[in-house]
Amino acid sequence: MKNVVVIGAGQAGSSLVAKLRNGGFQGKVTLIGEEPVAPYQRPPLSKKYLLGEMELDRLLLRPESFYSDNAIDLHLNETVQSIDTENQVVTVADEAISYDELVLTTGSVPRRLPAAIGGTLEGVYVVRDLKDVDSMAPEFSEGKRVLIVGGGYIGLEAAAVAASRGLKVTLVEMGDRILQRVAAPETSDYFRALHKAHGVEILEGVGLDHLIGEGRVDGAKLTDGAQIDLDFVIVGVGITPATALAEDAGLEIENGIKTDSQGRTSAAHVWAAGDCASFPYKDSRIRLESVPNAIDQAEVIAENIMGAEKDYVAKPWFWSDQYDVKLQIAGLNTGYDRVVTRKGEGASVSFWYYLGEQLLAVDAMNAPRDYMIGKRLIEGGKSPSPEMIANPDTDMKALMKL
Repeated sequence: MKNVVVIGAGQAGSSLVAKLRNGGFQGKVTLIGEEPVAPYQRPPLSKKYLLGEMELDRLLLRPESFYSDNAIDLHLNETVQSIDTENQVVTVADEAISYDELVLTTGSVPRRLPAAIGGTLEGVYVVRDLKDVDSMAPEFSEGKRVLIVGGGYIGLEAAAVAASRGLKVTLVEMGDRILQRVAAPETSDYFRALHKAHGVEILEGVGLDHLIGEGRVDGAKLTDGAQIDLDFVIVGVGITPATALAEDAGLEIENGIKTDSQGRTSAAHVWAAGDCASFPYKDSRIRLESVPNAIDQAEVIAENIMGAEKDYVAKPWFWSDQYDVKLQIAGLNTGYDRVVTRKGEGASVSFWYYLGEQLLAVDAMNAPRDYMIGKRLIEGGKSPSPEMIANPDTDMKALMKL
């Protein structure tokens, strides 16, 4: 019987081993994770968990007993030193673990500020794992001053939590606008107004020159010459795929670990899924940093290990929670040349991205129906005209019959 080893005990790794067992796989299954806790959800870390609204046991994807009950050998707090693809062995500490099939679900790592500008000072945090959030949680007391570096979703979510806890929040974004890399100006405008209404100071077109402090951060010099006093810093300037193990093993890297349409890497019997993996999508190659992708891609690979020979067809969707607003995104907006606004009641609004007459993506703020309909249209390859979407009298349900 096959012996499957999975490196990376996050959303993708946990989903893959569960799919193997649920699919009737009878071979040996080993899941190796660097953290000391069983696989858990990451999105609530910067929201409900940090706010104290969710306990650790609710973060777990599955009870730790799930793994022993299903004969999954769960290795926690262990780091894989090397992969020998020729002899099909991974080395953990002094132990050599052989495999018939190996899956890399190593995820991603946060970009950190260079030490030369104060990135290693005490009081400078990133938001990626449980340890990060646990270490910064004591800082979140009313009246404290926090600088958030980066105006992407991680930075904005952290700003929302901090403002909700009564902190004085300053956010700097060196680009022209927040969310510039991932969303249209309309979505940026919406969230800028939302955060300003909650007292967050947003500085766009302004970067961090360097942090100030002896041992611990207590101030910052900005690129516009301004100097601010602060108590701590949260850095949200993106993530990079965790490919070091794969690179050392000689696997092909292209914006992550390069895989084919079924999840295979350039090495025989080695697969990759989740944030660390790039894969074919339509006429290009992409890497998706999202929970749905991690789950779906991992489950397809589990099926393929069991002989399915199934292509992974991504259906991109994402979400972000900020204050009382739920943003839901369907599709990928790459290449859009037009954005159509559909206004709902109150704070409900959706922005529809088009390339010519083709619907590419939808950003829906407190507009779950628009999101669901948009998602189904995009996945079905259907594109209602921009004029239909913009018309408030359009029967949205009827669009599904196009």
